Amino acid sequence: MTVKRPELLLCEVTEPVLRAFFGTFNILGHGFLEVVYRRALAQELRSAGLRVQEETPVQVFFKGTVVGHYRLDLLVENALAVELKASAILAATDRRQLLNYLRASELDVGLLLHFGEKPAFHRLVSPRVLQRQRVYPVVSG
Repeated sequence: MTVKRPELLLCEVTEPVLRAFFGTFNILGHGFLEVVYRRALAQELRSAGLRVQEETPVQVFFKGTVVGHYRLDLLVENALAVELKASAILAATDRRQLLNYLRASELDVGLLLHFGEKPAFHRLVSPRVLQRQRVYPVVSG
């Protein structure tokens, strides 16, 4: 019996980004600055036919007023947030940073790509998506 896995949100964008991430890592290896990986990955994604914006500003609103700004490393297809790290290890704050970008924007999915000694990635979904998908039980009386 074959069990069909449900499709991941934005898999048509995340899959080619992950292929490009591992391809970029295989060529450059470990040890470069984050900006080098960002530029190389952006070039690779554009070569694959994807629309990519680098250093995209994200505004944070509080009660209708802009109270802060972030810069997203890459925005792919105007739908996927990509945050790159080139540190020795990922800190807990790295995941929270991407999650905050998702919360501050209208983006639903983000990838945290770690160009560490061994390449690694984390796929995050905005809390908005999880709230939309929450199923509440029907209570009858």
